[in-house]
Amino acid sequence: MVEMRNIKKGRTANEMTSSELIHPGEMIKDEIMARGLTQKELAQQMGVSYTVFNEILNGKRPVTTEYALMLEAALGTNANIWLGLQADYNMQKIKQDKSFMKKLEKIRKIAAVF
Repeated sequence: MVEMRNIKKGRTANEMTSSELIHPGEMIKDEIMARGLTQKELAQQMGVSYTVFNEILNGKRPVTTEYALMLEAALGTNANIWLGLQADYNMQKIKQDKSFMKKLEKIRKIAAVF
């Protein structure tokens, strides 16, 4: 058995989070490139603003339900994949906010009394 430093015993890979946040837009860009499309072509096909679409791809905007469904229609991918990736990204990002995590800890302490 391999022993790793700074990793609690019993932790599985599924419980660990990446130290680098990857916005789902990065994965959408990879999908677009793999299909030999351009961002502009796909934005036109979906009938959306190239500027807004580009901001999603560059992580400046979230993948909304509407965009996930349009990607599903245009690429044949399941919309739930994009929404799940966005939810995972949001969760990882907020967990890096120390002040928010302190707030959660206070709430948990209060809730534990009841």
